[in-house]
Amino acid sequence: MRFATYRHDGGTHAGVVAGDGLHPLPEGTTVLGLVRTGLPTALALGEHALGAPAVPIERVRLLPPLDPPTVRDFVTFEAHVEGIAGGVVPEWYEAPTFYFTNPYALVGAHDDVPVPPGSRAFDFELEVAAVVGRDGSSLTPAEARDAIFGYTILNDWSARDLQRREMKVNLGPAKGKDSATTLGPWLVTADELAPFRDDEGFLSLEMRVSVNGTEVGRDSLAHMGWPFEDLVSYASRGTWVRAGDVLGSGTCGNGGCLAELWGRGREVPPLAPGDVVEMTVDGLGTIRNTVVAGPDLPPVAPARRRTS
Repeated sequence: MRFATYRHDGGTHAGVVAGDGLHPLPEGTTVLGLVRTGLPTALALGEHALGAPAVPIERVRLLPPLDPPTVRDFVTFEAHVEGIAGGVVPEWYEAPTFYFTNPYALVGAHDDVPVPPGSRAFDFELEVAAVVGRDGSSLTPAEARDAIFGYTILNDWSARDLQRREMKVNLGPAKGKDSATTLGPWLVTADELAPFRDDEGFLSLEMRVSVNGTEVGRDSLAHMGWPFEDLVSYASRGTWVRAGDVLGSGTCGNGGCLAELWGRGREVPPLAPGDVVEMTVDGLGTIRNTVVAGPDLPPVAPARRRTS
């Protein structure tokens, strides 16, 4: 089943996606609330909602499917790391690495995305995200697999020039990453993707990204270094994950972002206002965002230097 959050006739609604459009759930229902009820209850409520009249998708503005408490983003594609850095450090293989990004900067599947203030190297990142369906601490991979509610497409927009400066301080990324993250177009429940799982738990879903109609990258989600249950398990290790938490796969390889192409010697320009970035993942749908000019803000003040 596919759950969406959308704006229509001046209000925000949750609904079930079907061939004839969006079937609204009862007023006051949120997708985050559905996730917290658990997958069996959510599916039952969704089946009931399919009896309501549908709203055509072209008449609504799709919002991020849910308002997650936290967003973690991993780096699980070996080819991406190799392309960005020119090689893979031994530490990458030891455990899945992630950072926390900004849950207040989520944008919908077709929203415009401003260039971050001061950036001249704006980039996209093609990813898939899992949404946790129940609270848990120090989960085993088997427990984590059962705790995944569903999946959605994630575009981790990145200001590479800001990111590079930050990470030279051995901290971050921060402002290089927190301007926008696209989630959408909807949240697909885990049971729908079960036929795509292989024996090791990886999802065999083709991922594609284009800029202005020209394909830039293509990969398979099955090329992750760890399956999603390992990511959820690791995130919960010695702490908690909560229902609604979003965990990104990290950028796929083979052109999943411009920085990978730059690292491999490809001369492609960074994103500029007017560029249209479209991402499609089998079984999950398509997101399409237009880059627009960002705010013109004054430069950041440098630090006061010590005098003694």
